[in-house]
Amino acid sequence: MPKFAANLSTMFNEVPFPQRFAAAARAGFRAVEFLFPYEHGATEVAGWLRENRLENVLFNLPPGDWAGGERGLAALPGREADFRASVDRALEYALALGTRRLHAMAGVLVVEAQRDYRAACRETYLDNLRYAARELAKHDRTLLIEPINGRDMPGYFLNSQADAHAVRDLVGEPNLKVQMDFYHAQIVEGDLATTFRKHFAGIGHVQIASVPSRHEPDDGEVNYRYLFRLLDELGYDGWVGCEYRPRGRTEDGLGWLQAATR
Repeated sequence: MPKFAANLSTMFNEVPFPQRFAAAARAGFRAVEFLFPYEHGATEVAGWLRENRLENVLFNLPPGDWAGGERGLAALPGREADFRASVDRALEYALALGTRRLHAMAGVLVVEAQRDYRAACRETYLDNLRYAARELAKHDRTLLIEPINGRDMPGYFLNSQADAHAVRDLVGEPNLKVQMDFYHAQIVEGDLATTFRKHFAGIGHVQIASVPSRHEPDDGEVNYRYLFRLLDELGYDGWVGCEYRPRGRTEDGLGWLQAATR
């Protein structure tokens, strides 16, 4: 059965972020992920992990001005210096927390972006990913990119698994992998099992949520019981991040986890 990591940015929101580590451990999780740790000191976060015997499996590079609408810097021409600084900042935390995977968000483009601008964005993206992957490789870390659906995040540069794996091939760095969030992939492409099989070798992390509501993976149009069996069949040994928004109290909605891990 897959190994599940609680996403502390979306789960256990009943308590402040520092208390979510203990809540996740009490609920039976052995690992956690989150969007960003940067509002807290690296030694603080490392302490919360250590106290609760949790592994941190993933977080994102600094995304730019999140409150102002930025959703990553990797594909934004003119922001290369900011992106490189974000790599350094993320590595500082990754080394302190023992985190093996870091996600570089591509960024949101203006809706009216012209074709030549999009081409410049793609070249910037490839160059920035090569730089980041090589920096992470010095510390034996994996860089991830993730396609995100345009309904939840209009204008996001990277939307499909097919395009993400094409980017991975062009970058050509062995420690660059693709994150497959079944929620986003179902909205954009569907055909989840075949897509996962096709790109299995290049997938470095998996995330789950129901579709279309993005709640617990026990309802909606995706058959997660089947997909969990598929992960086992293919020998996926990574973590499965639970990046969903609970319908109510997080603990009240964990029946799916108990059923999946029996």
